[in-house]
Amino acid sequence: MTIETLGSREVYRNRWMTVREDTIRRPDGSTGIYGVVCKVDFALVIPYEHGTFHLVEQYRYPVQAQSLEFPQGAWETQADASPESVAAGELQEETGLMAGRMTYLGRLFEAPGYSNQGMHVFLAEDLTRGPQKLEQEEAGLVCTQVTVREFEAQVRAGRIQDASTLAAYALLRVHRTL
Repeated sequence: MTIETLGSREVYRNRWMTVREDTIRRPDGSTGIYGVVCKVDFALVIPYEHGTFHLVEQYRYPVQAQSLEFPQGAWETQADASPESVAAGELQEETGLMAGRMTYLGRLFEAPGYSNQGMHVFLAEDLTRGPQKLEQEEAGLVCTQVTVREFEAQVRAGRIQDASTLAAYALLRVHRTL
């Protein structure tokens, strides 16, 4: 099935995203609109060592709550940066960790019903510690380390609700037995 784009207009833009509205024609000839959130791809890193994951907890304004998740982020001002560079940078920035080995697990779409943003998922191993380099938006971010069993218990308890973290964990489990 294909949908023809008849026109497009930008309705909002800031440093992190653009929102556009597309006028479309469906295969049956009817017309409509799509709102599309355009964002650069981001990298999500699964820091893993000795049967444990390193997670970050931070306040997420859109949901007005603390969120426990794998380190993740994008470099909006460097859209041409490689996904591996972004992953390594976000890992060090948020946790202070550096990976001796980064394994690419794949690319997933964050919310393909309304956004073009994808995420590149990496497994980070052979970790060494250094200083965090938090940005202003990450003030209050806390790092924690949990076992795989504790991670899964947090998911069952509804404590981990970040869809990107859960999708990345599923992708990891497809690639590797923990």
